[in-house]
Amino acid sequence: MGVVEEIMLRQSVRFGLLLAGGGAALIYALWFCYRGASGLKTLVKAIPMLAFAVAVWVSFGHPLITLALLASALGDIALSRSGERAFLVGLISFAVAHLFYILRFWGLVGLEGVIALPWAAGLVIIFALSTERWLIPHTEDLKVPVRIYVGLISLMGLTALGLTAVPVAVIGAFAFMASDTILAIQLFRMTEASRLQIPASILLWLLYAGGQLAIVIGVGWAEPLFHL
Repeated sequence: MGVVEEIMLRQSVRFGLLLAGGGAALIYALWFCYRGASGLKTLVKAIPMLAFAVAVWVSFGHPLITLALLASALGDIALSRSGERAFLVGLISFAVAHLFYILRFWGLVGLEGVIALPWAAGLVIIFALSTERWLIPHTEDLKVPVRIYVGLISLMGLTALGLTAVPVAVIGAFAFMASDTILAIQLFRMTEASRLQIPASILLWLLYAGGQLAIVIGVGWAEPLFHL
């Protein structure tokens, strides 16, 4: 196989995996996300981030994005199961994913990018501080890990603010933050019997999967797949 043929094959695989991951994410949102734990649910939930990760890797994308997606896939698998241990594994996995995204964003924008939009940075900081009132008091024995996680997602948001040249990635980062916020409300402030559980689960997953895909499109490679 020649160089041109290999490049074409890798590009075809990349777009095929992105489409497959997006399709699996949609199936999960419409059928599985609000249902109880099962082997099939875990399998379907694991596909999107794994497909995105392989799409980035096979087409010579940035390794930090690949690692973030793999960590996210592990988090998805953990959170598809029930129990506090599974929750902690998921929390740690997504914390690691956010750390990889922070490193990728920081490498693109540096400190100047972080402070490019001071008013937006202020809103992110206010959001982080507000969790001490509406979230942390309800987390019982998980106060410390949840505080660390809030700090990481907020730092990801701050570093993403500098990606003004790639707005799709900014949208993706804040969609990811929004999904985390909905998950926190579901877990710690919403009763299991609430009528809002199902719509919240669907919205959470769409924001999460869509946000991850937007980040991949924007900063998964040296050049974005497209510009808004």
